[in-house]
Amino acid sequence: MTGERGAERNEAERSGDDRTRSEAGASETSDDPTTVVAQGTFDILHPGHLEYLRQAAAMGDELAVILARRANVTHKAKPILPDRQRREMVAALDPVDRAVLGDREDIFVPIEALDPDVIVLGHDQHHDEAAIAAALGDRGIDCDVKRASGREPNYDGELLSTGQIVDRIRELRD
Repeated sequence: MTGERGAERNEAERSGDDRTRSEAGASETSDDPTTVVAQGTFDILHPGHLEYLRQAAAMGDELAVILARRANVTHKAKPILPDRQRREMVAALDPVDRAVLGDREDIFVPIEALDPDVIVLGHDQHHDEAAIAAALGDRGIDCDVKRASGREPNYDGELLSTGQIVDRIRELRD
């Protein structure tokens, strides 16, 4: 899978083909799988996570998920669950083909290794699509950046965020 894509890229480089993946895509066969990357903390899994991953998986053939390491989470409360446990839980979900932990120092390292066609951001993630696309371009990574849409609860009391779950636990356990 990835080996074949890498071999095709190496052949294109040897032949002097300098088209971007998007340009070359028009002439590639449908056998070339579309790799999608989703990323996040995924602390205390909930239906909102599953919806995000289902939407991301629907945008391609293979879904890889990058989980933020606890030490790298600075924009919200640190995850409750350990890195490895969060990765194992996400890897077990049906839409996910592969789950990896993020790099300790550079968020783009696993993206470079996975070489995605599409990166899908969660509907409520703090990342700016244009800034991510520019940073990817600066590193020579050719992929689309899209944002998943959120969803409303399917019934009264359905909790769609880790924060809501933590608040409910505090409310009921205090």
